[in-house]
Amino acid sequence: MTTAFISHEDCGLHNMGPEHPEAPVRLLAIRKVLEKTGLMAELDQQQSVHVTAQQIQLAHAELHQKRLEMKVPKEGIFYADEDTALCPDSLHAASLAAGSGILAVNRVLEGKAQNAFCAVRPPGHHAEHNIPMGFCFYNNIAIAAIHALQQPGINRVAIFDFDVHHGNGTVDIFKDRPEVLVCSSFQHPFYPERYSEIKRDNIVNCPMDAHSGSAVFRQLIESRWLPAIQAHKPDMIFISAGFDAHHEDPMADIKLDEEDYRWVTSMLADSARTYSENRIVSMLEGGYNPVSLAFSVQAHMEVLAGH
Repeated sequence: MTTAFISHEDCGLHNMGPEHPEAPVRLLAIRKVLEKTGLMAELDQQQSVHVTAQQIQLAHAELHQKRLEMKVPKEGIFYADEDTALCPDSLHAASLAAGSGILAVNRVLEGKAQNAFCAVRPPGHHAEHNIPMGFCFYNNIAIAAIHALQQPGINRVAIFDFDVHHGNGTVDIFKDRPEVLVCSSFQHPFYPERYSEIKRDNIVNCPMDAHSGSAVFRQLIESRWLPAIQAHKPDMIFISAGFDAHHEDPMADIKLDEEDYRWVTSMLADSARTYSENRIVSMLEGGYNPVSLAFSVQAHMEVLAGH
């Protein structure tokens, strides 16, 4: 089983200030753990590529990128909203993050990798069709999923988001596209408080109270996600892999651990074997304690790599 690991050192150039939780150290911690454990040597390591304007427009309004470009400062930081800031290199990093999903889809569909994980930042799942928000500029997973749907043999896809925050941007982009199943588990009530109550056959929202823990998380996944997968039968599976529901993460209070991420990844890998010819593209979203993030990614990667 070949697993691609797609990343780029320039994703570390995006810097929203010394106190911001979505920091360059996140990717450094992931790489350090994967190298120390020897797992990195088993992976098909690839450099991210830039996304094109046409590919951004697969998921976003035509002027979305131009509006962002107008906000990029020549120096210092400009806040697009109260949480989301641009520095001079932010859109360079965001372009590489989004482009990594395109590369991942291509490598999987070309048979060069069975699955792929994109260790990139900034994340993407809060970026709506026409709004950057929640640390996100381009919706990386949505761009990748729509790119996949343009390829021969890919008629239905499914996106599974276990970040502690609801993937509102992904829901916004796909709410009226029944060929895309979007399943999201998240703490509620909690940021971003958008689309958590939406009613669509292809949107499976799984809100959880604070302090819910492993048992509630696993029960929700088994009772809500599995039937949805079985009904949808996706040709390819995408994962918005946010690890900020970990009990050591400072951002929220769901109280998961590495074994929960190993478990949910195994369940999705089993579904990919059944319905999707093992095709999985996973992209990093949240996770703001560098240590717990790195070990959670290790568990996720071990499953993808067949350990």
